[in-house]
Amino acid sequence: MTFSLCTLLDNGAATGCVELPSGTYRLSDVGAPATVAELFADWPRWYAHLNGLVPSATPLPAGLPVLAPLQFPGKILCAGANYYDHSAEMGVQDLRKEAQRLFFFFKPPRNAVVGPGATVRKPIGTQAMDWEVELALVIGKTARNVSEADAMSHVAAYTVAIDFSARDHNRAPETFYKLDWVAGKGHDTCCPMGPRLIPAADIGDAMDLALSLSVNGAMKQNARTSGMIFNIAEQIATASRIMTLDPGDVILTGTPAGVGAPKQTFLSVGDQVIAEVEKIGKLAVTIQPEG
Repeated sequence: MTFSLCTLLDNGAATGCVELPSGTYRLSDVGAPATVAELFADWPRWYAHLNGLVPSATPLPAGLPVLAPLQFPGKILCAGANYYDHSAEMGVQDLRKEAQRLFFFFKPPRNAVVGPGATVRKPIGTQAMDWEVELALVIGKTARNVSEADAMSHVAAYTVAIDFSARDHNRAPETFYKLDWVAGKGHDTCCPMGPRLIPAADIGDAMDLALSLSVNGAMKQNARTSGMIFNIAEQIATASRIMTLDPGDVILTGTPAGVGAPKQTFLSVGDQVIAEVEKIGKLAVTIQPEG
């Protein structure tokens, strides 16, 4: 790994930082923009600047509170039902790829994104709060109607994300539409990300990474990104035909089997959830009372 990006709480302010072998430094102290988000507006330039950087600045002290690395994404698109094993556990009968359709839903970027720690609040009124570990990517170059062959060149970095949802609010059987994606997926604090962003160049093959999630130490999800139905390039190409993907936008790429819904096992206040993605690290959060 050449470097990683994070956001720390330094003197009461969210501070964009670069993690190097020699320590963690404020971006503003190493000649870069002050926030992580600003890097993606000209990612090739700032990647080259930070790659191999030998700073003369003093590193920050250890132990500063860790926030979500990207404060805040422009858009958060989430790929639904995008792992074969997860589709099977949720009751999909025909698992052939040609029988599936890639679809996305939104998370509200300024309200849903939080970092590690006691940061996630239980959605108001839910009795069915569920978990989903996801590999998340950050767009580093504007993408509009891109080809699958060119799609991966638009990825700047990757991080760990958890898509928390209220399964009971997601279903609306009495309505024409049957599902309510906003009520099920759009809750405040229900898209923790972090603890860091790893440049895409350092990840290698993002379609063959281990990812896992545990609740109170019990392993719930344990798979590899190779289990996706629609790969990352297909996701970017499809999304870019629907809308322009801007630098700093985030895509959550789906979750594997092991969510709570099939067994009707859900989260309670005080539960600790730890999500991990190979080459990125662990994201640990604790569920707080609803609000």
